[in-house]
Amino acid sequence: MATISEILKTKPEDEEEEEPKKKSREDWRKAKELEEARKAGTAPAAVDEEGKDINPHIPQYISSAPWYYGTSGPTLKHQRVPEKAKEYSSLDEWYKRGVNTESVSTKFRKGACENCGAMTHKKKDCFERPRKIGAIHNSINIAPDEYVQPELNQDFDGKRDRWAGYDPSQHKAIIEQYQQIEEAKRDLRAQKLNADGDEKGEGNSSADENDEDKYVDDFDMPGTKVDSKQRITVRNLRIREDTAKYLRNLDLSSAYYDPKTRSMRDNPHKPGEDPEQVEYAGENFVRFSGDTNKHAQAQLFAWEAYERGVDVHLLAEPTKLEQLKKEYETHKDRFKKKTQNTVLAKYGGEEHLQTPPVQLLLAQTEEYIEYSRRGDIIKGEEKGIVRSRYEEDVYPSNHTSVWGSYWEAGEWGYKCCRSLVQNSYCTGKSGVALSTNVPELGKIVPVVENTVPESVSIFKEKDTKAESITSHCSSSSSSSDSSDSEKLKEKSKKKKKKKKKKKKMMKKKAKKEEVKDALKKALDKEEERLKEVDRIMNMDERKRPYNSMYEVSKPTDEEIEAYHMKKRREEDPMSNFV
Repeated sequence: MATISEILKTKPEDEEEEEPKKKSREDWRKAKELEEARKAGTAPAAVDEEGKDINPHIPQYISSAPWYYGTSGPTLKHQRVPEKAKEYSSLDEWYKRGVNTESVSTKFRKGACENCGAMTHKKKDCFERPRKIGAIHNSINIAPDEYVQPELNQDFDGKRDRWAGYDPSQHKAIIEQYQQIEEAKRDLRAQKLNADGDEKGEGNSSADENDEDKYVDDFDMPGTKVDSKQRITVRNLRIREDTAKYLRNLDLSSAYYDPKTRSMRDNPHKPGEDPEQVEYAGENFVRFSGDTNKHAQAQLFAWEAYERGVDVHLLAEPTKLEQLKKEYETHKDRFKKKTQNTVLAKYGGEEHLQTPPVQLLLAQTEEYIEYSRRGDIIKGEEKGIVRSRYEEDVYPSNHTSVWGSYWEAGEWGYKCCRSLVQNSYCTGKSGVALSTNVPELGKIVPVVENTVPESVSIFKEKDTKAESITSHCSSSSSSSDSSDSEKLKEKSKKKKKKKKKKKKMMKKKAKKEEVKDALKKALDKEEERLKEVDRIMNMDERKRPYNSMYEVSKPTDEEIEAYHMKKRREEDPMSNFV
């Protein structure tokens, strides 16, 4: 938009100031008709300076430009915001890497980093390790300044440029490295050729030069180049008499045929047919049958040897390649054995490598055994009984059965004498008879012939006394005595029950006291631990002892209870009043 001063300056001095002429009624009528025709679509719309049509339905107070705008015709530029031309950064501009080593200061400058002395950052933003004595104090080894990075204003393509910031000099270093490798290979070949020429003479060298098939793999095959206008793709042609692979088996579920590469890897024929008798059994069968694996390994060996400077070719010198491969494998085996022997000599463990044969490890034998329907052996020998590592059929102390062959009242024993004491002497049938007569004392009482236990004699004495008392008493007194004895028995039972209850109560009290004592100890220990934690946390980190915040022992139930009791709960509103 032009200012008034600019309009006055651009006016020529010779021109006289002419006032705008007033429109007559005819001009107003014509302008009105044109406007109506434009709105109706019968007349073409007005065109602005850029050749764009102006909508005739826009009101006049919007479409008409002010007098000071300086327009020569109809326009809408005065209604648009003037666009500023954006300046984008060029392709060569990018962030600078590293530091500026061209100008390195020798004295500390005011406002620089107190640690390293660089002007582009402060001490809190310094990436260098904190020095014992900073650069502000000694002005020694002041670090160079970093580059001030530019503010890049990139366009749409510049933001998505994947080569942005790439330095072509990096690729030059890679090219130079490969050139040095090629030169070293050439020198090795030249030295080898000179050595061979001295030994064999000129005749053999001329024969090698005339051998054109020696480096036949180095040349490109016809049809493999990109320029398809000059060369014909001979490798993809096939003989017309040959049957196409996809015609071998027309079943849709048979082997897959790739039309792009003209390859069928699987066998197209039915699985029951022998692949060796079929004309075509798939490319995988051709590739992995016969000596193709050996040929592929020899080719790989030739390529690896050629990369390491040994001039060998599979087609030109097959015997030489085979000899080199044998030497390489023998040297490799020797080196492996040597390293294995050194490791065994240093660390030991050779006895673990002496394993039995595989047949014994997997328990595979050639013995044939045939069984009947009942499980009886018809042919062959019966398998031996598998023995355990423990001693079997050993009967110590005159026993005829093993320990654990008898079970009674929750305890093991010997079946031969029913003794429940391990390593006891066997008493035979007398021990069995005694255990049946007196089951309560089967564990303790030793067996002696023609003897009676003391408990039995006591019972007999009591019975004799009772008989003598009853003989002197009448029949009426005997009935009263029986009732008295029943009462005494009931009293004795009640006393026993009371004693048992008292014992149980005493045990429970003792257990409770023990738990209380253990909990008190755990609480005291927890208080000591919290005090120790507070003391360690208030210490400086550099003075804190090693592994001071780590405990190895597993906490007991009382310690866990004490921890929960002493734990401070922040969510509790009354925790601050404790």
